[in-house]
Amino acid sequence: MTTTLRTHPGFRRLWTGDTIAQFGTAIGQVVLPLLAVGVLHATPAEMGVLTAAETAAFLLIGLPAGAWVDRMRRRPLMIRMDLARAALLLSVPVAGWLGVLGFPQLVVVALLVGGCTVFFDVGYQSYLPSLIGREHLMEGNARLQASQSVAMFGGPALGGVLTQLVGAVSSLLVTSVGYLSSAFFLSRITTPEPAPERPANPNLRAEVLEGLRFVFADTRLRAIVGCTATWNLFFGVQNAVLMLFLVHDLRLGGTAIGLVIGSMGVGGVLGALVSARVIRALGQARTIWVVTTGSALVSLVAPLARPGWSVSLLVVGFLAVSSASVIYNVAQVSFRQALCPDHLLGRMNASVRFLVWGTMPLGGLLGGALGEWLGVRSTLWVAVLGWISACLWVLLSPLRTTRDLPVDALPTAAES
Repeated sequence: MTTTLRTHPGFRRLWTGDTIAQFGTAIGQVVLPLLAVGVLHATPAEMGVLTAAETAAFLLIGLPAGAWVDRMRRRPLMIRMDLARAALLLSVPVAGWLGVLGFPQLVVVALLVGGCTVFFDVGYQSYLPSLIGREHLMEGNARLQASQSVAMFGGPALGGVLTQLVGAVSSLLVTSVGYLSSAFFLSRITTPEPAPERPANPNLRAEVLEGLRFVFADTRLRAIVGCTATWNLFFGVQNAVLMLFLVHDLRLGGTAIGLVIGSMGVGGVLGALVSARVIRALGQARTIWVVTTGSALVSLVAPLARPGWSVSLLVVGFLAVSSASVIYNVAQVSFRQALCPDHLLGRMNASVRFLVWGTMPLGGLLGGALGEWLGVRSTLWVAVLGWISACLWVLLSPLRTTRDLPVDALPTAAES
């Protein structure tokens, strides 16, 4: 990995703000379900609804969001979404202090924050190429993934400690501060952003279909999307019952829960540190199916965890999945960004996000239903077996016999 971006002022500010926001998000990912389970006594079905609400916006507005993002400058949009997320999350501790907090408010806040995240994420992935140049995308994505992974390690542990010290309700303030910090650093970026290309005759349906056609035009892109969508479906299944498994089956306290979930961050940090070397050694295409399949097989040990020393089996599974996910994302996201022309970046990213994140709310609802029907541990088994099935998309595609992904061999915007 080169050090070019260390001296890029715009990227440094984006990186700093994103790192702080990622810490706040990681804390919120522990505190919000702990609040639902420990304070509001949510059932498995309710936890499934909450999990679905967090990502439902990708399914509901994911496709038109890309067309809208392509019509506007990305940085101001990202700032507005950060401010909106901060205000929404602030409403939870305010309601808690006033004694009027209920489970429906958590669901509404999760749903609206998810909507803001749709626009932020599509804008962010579309903004990065114009900020740093396509030649630096691999380095930029690796650095941002590393920050996210550090936050995933430290954030949950901090969230668990904060929950025990000041309560889950007050701990959500940290997440709001993280989004405010992100907005501040984004506002300090002075790198000019090119004006968006506005269509002469705007047609939302035609613009959305153009983005989808670009994504589906190549068998390798379809395999990547299919693998990620299936993986995320069963990730939603796992998330719906994970907090119940940690609290009721493994009988862990807040700090221990934070440390266990934080192990995902450790794996992510390791993945970010070695991603460039792994991709160079294996090739971009081979990396995608090798790391995915390997981590899915290791994750089979996770549902075997019991109270006591065997909690480490869950940690091992988390480490494998999180490290592989970072390497996988650096490879496939950089490829997608480098491939796509500027005027289609928003729609391409939104189409992919719709397809791969839209399965997560369905997984959350499925996980909640399975948790009620089969029990929490059996639902975890369904999740890890589902991850193995996700690998079939890439194992049965041209990716398995390809080392690298040549951009010039893929369809151009005109051909799509």
